[in-house]
Amino acid sequence: MKSRYAMARYLLGATVARTGDELSGPALLVLGLAATGSIETGSALLTGLTVSAAVGGPLLGAVLDRSRRPGMLLAAALGCYAGGLAIVLAGVGTVATPLVVAVALGAGLLNPALSGGWTAQLPRLVDARTLPRANGLDAMTFGGASLAGPALAGVLAGAFGAPVALVAAIVLVAAAIPAALALPSQQPAPRTRLLHDLLAGIRAIGASRSLLRATATSVVSFAGFGMLLVATPLLGEQRFGDAGLGALLLSVLAATALLANAVLARAPRLLARPDRAVLASTALLGAGMLLATVPGPAVLVVAAAAVAGLGEGPQLTALFAIRHREAPDGLRARIFTTGASLKITGLAAGSALAGPVAAASPTACLLTAAGFQALAALTYVSIPVRKPSPARAV
Repeated sequence: MKSRYAMARYLLGATVARTGDELSGPALLVLGLAATGSIETGSALLTGLTVSAAVGGPLLGAVLDRSRRPGMLLAAALGCYAGGLAIVLAGVGTVATPLVVAVALGAGLLNPALSGGWTAQLPRLVDARTLPRANGLDAMTFGGASLAGPALAGVLAGAFGAPVALVAAIVLVAAAIPAALALPSQQPAPRTRLLHDLLAGIRAIGASRSLLRATATSVVSFAGFGMLLVATPLLGEQRFGDAGLGALLLSVLAATALLANAVLARAPRLLARPDRAVLASTALLGAGMLLATVPGPAVLVVAAAAVAGLGEGPQLTALFAIRHREAPDGLRARIFTTGASLKITGLAAGSALAGPVAAASPTACLLTAAGFQALAALTYVSIPVRKPSPARAV
């Protein structure tokens, strides 16, 4: 019973924190557009918030693995991340944009705490028998956050203005701090030189062909997702006559992703081969992005978002399953935060590329995003797994 309550508290904290994070992206895009009249400002803010995760992820993972109380570190990271968003909110439109982007860069160092930092704690809350179901539930928190975050961004920005939407993101991230503090302690990994610890997660990913393939595929795929994210306000303006309503397309995507992950959590055997699921889900993402470029009624764009969600949800669940399967206990946090930081960096690269492309043509932006999914599939097939890893053999 105690384990059940601990898991419920974990899921609540993860959902609240991740909802705040998912809300912050669309809120920054709309805030930048409203404050300066240019989508490129919002794109720069989102890029700043995400690109520094490449550095923050390995560092955060190394510190978490070396800590006896990782929950305290996660709580501190959440508080600093919320504070960084508050400074960005105060500076947009009043301070030079490069300075505000610099603050976003600093806050982005802590972004992996909301994704891989949380998920790495999961095996200490449940036993090996229930881990597959818990993994599905954890992936559902991303789906629920992706559903609620953009919806809140669209509603709050439309009714009260973009600043209110970002305030809501800050409050939600801070509200998850008590749940982080309640996470269980651990036996810390042996301490070596910090540089060695920082590189250990990257080396562990490279040592497992299966983990390397899934990670590389997801990073390239997420670059395309970053382009889709930037294109949605302009797509909403083009198809619905309101840029704020474009964020609701992300909620449609998240709803189908959440539904797909709910099915996988209910029947984990459907994900018995997570490696193949990574490839199939990437193809679905690309199909949804291509469908969004087809001229027609607004319902066609909604259907495209739904198709993309059917790919995005299982891709994340399959990726988590592979990480849990391949990660040694002493390197788990580093593998999860490094993997998360690489994905976030892919998102940042995609959103940076999307700014000028989307400003010229939202359709060209979506076509490029679909092209990234094709490149991700090619990445998958170019890294064959010739023999089972030791974890899979066992």
